[in-house]
Amino acid sequence: MNSPAETLKRALSLATGRLYTLPILTLMPHSRCNCRCLMCDIWRDNANKREISPEAVARWMAVLQQLGTRWVVLSGGEPLMHSDLFGLCQVLRQAPVRLTLLSTGLLLAKYAAEVVTFVDDVIVSLDGSPAVHNRIRNVPHAYERLAEGVAALKALRPDFRVTARCTLQKANYADLPNIIETAHALGLDQISFLAVDVSTTAFGRPEGWGPERVASVALDAEDVARFRGILDEVIARYSADFQSGFIAESPAKLRRLPAYFAALLGQGDFPEVACTAPWVSAVIEADGTVRPCFFHRGFGNAFEQPLDAILNSDEATAFRRNLNVRTDPICRKCVCSLNLRPHHGVNGAG
Repeated sequence: MNSPAETLKRALSLATGRLYTLPILTLMPHSRCNCRCLMCDIWRDNANKREISPEAVARWMAVLQQLGTRWVVLSGGEPLMHSDLFGLCQVLRQAPVRLTLLSTGLLLAKYAAEVVTFVDDVIVSLDGSPAVHNRIRNVPHAYERLAEGVAALKALRPDFRVTARCTLQKANYADLPNIIETAHALGLDQISFLAVDVSTTAFGRPEGWGPERVASVALDAEDVARFRGILDEVIARYSADFQSGFIAESPAKLRRLPAYFAALLGQGDFPEVACTAPWVSAVIEADGTVRPCFFHRGFGNAFEQPLDAILNSDEATAFRRNLNVRTDPICRKCVCSLNLRPHHGVNGAG
């Protein structure tokens, strides 16, 4: 639970569109990636290296502390490719923030000692059992390097929290039971699932995807029917993992995934989205672009303008005030919403 003051600030943000608090910040410290995933194009722009320096973060710290930021997520690309990631982490540690690192896992073994020292937890990408994971990541021995990295973290600190997120798509939905077994075999603390995003300009797709590219990763009608059957089996077989929280989503939430793919085919409505991301968080990309979330347009550049002026500009405030996530076309197709209500603690997102 939050303090009454924090709860009131979040309620005011929701009511007015002006940010009185910013509990969560996602930083994309580095623009490049060391995987070539089927469902993501970030790696295609690897030649144009961009990164956020520790000095830039230092300039933003007063604003982040004023807005009460408590959780910073280091996303990518691959943050561990940054030239001074742990110097950046030291700057962030000037405030009482939780640091979460999102990683492909390929560099975890190399930087294991620094990771367990400077960040609080790691979320790795796991796209399948070993052969499926390697095929989707399109990098030789990606799974083996991921496994080596997780083992290195756990060897240094057995209680260090390492979880996984799996993007389900045509190439791996049928592997779902094996993915759960693989997560156990890796010694992970939890695994979470989401559907592949095919509708936005995020993840290195400034022009979006055409129908052929969408069809290469989205499920067709036959896939959707099969996916529903696989989910029924998974829900029955892994009831203990749902009860323990090893599988992060509830059975009901997982059943939304085939409904999402069916809606992409025009078969039914998209599952209703409950999201407060633009009112409780922001994204700063490696080039300085500040967004309300991964998917909506940016409001300015933090390398060129004061961060607080961007977050509460007339444009940003009006966007939040007028946004209806149930009807907005981008929000309706969102695959990774954040529902942090005024009374929730920072870890209470649903």
